[in-house]
Amino acid sequence: MVLLGALANGISVIFGTLLGSLFRRIPDSMKDTVMNVMGLAVIVLGIQMGFKSANFLIVILSLVIGAIIGELLFLENKINQLGNWLEKKLGSSKQGNISQGFVTATLVFVVGAMGILGALDSGIRGNHDILYTKSIMDGFIAIILTTTLGVGVIFSAIPIILYEGLIALFATQINLFIPDSLMNQIIIEMTATGGIMILAIGTNLIGLTKVKVANLLPGIIVSAIIVSILYKF
Repeated sequence: MVLLGALANGISVIFGTLLGSLFRRIPDSMKDTVMNVMGLAVIVLGIQMGFKSANFLIVILSLVIGAIIGELLFLENKINQLGNWLEKKLGSSKQGNISQGFVTATLVFVVGAMGILGALDSGIRGNHDILYTKSIMDGFIAIILTTTLGVGVIFSAIPIILYEGLIALFATQINLFIPDSLMNQIIIEMTATGGIMILAIGTNLIGLTKVKVANLLPGIIVSAIIVSILYKF
């Protein structure tokens, strides 16, 4: 089943959120410390991903163009509005801001190399090992995020399943029109571009910046387009 890995990832986040909600009485000082640790770890992960680029100019152009597109489309505002809508439907929560939990968790879980690579592997080879590994990691991260950001984290399971599922379905046909050499280049630059976004998420988590990371998301698609154009010429 091509969607098995994506479903496992979504379920792991739901399970992690439910476990995290049981530990909501953790002292605020401990939550702050844990969130800072998470932020620092995410920053290191983002740096590692960013260094994978073979041509960092592509990453820069992708982020700039992606940021312009994201700002024009008000992506951050729209995602926040969706989170606020969920919060209104569920009522106010004493366990944290649902909108913040949903947005932050979605960005942490969706923006990254493992989701893309794992979904591609699920679609092309029917191998779900990468997504299974990501599921375990995301489950633990969901526990921590829930104790600090609240139960809104659970709704990030929806975009995870949709995002990874669509890539996996697309990947079942990808060999028909994208050469392996081009696909490898696209994955490298998409990974590096996503790494800078992961870095921004980390600095946001520890309070250093207030980058509208959701507005940068089109940069991932832009990087694939730029690589494809350069490949043709």
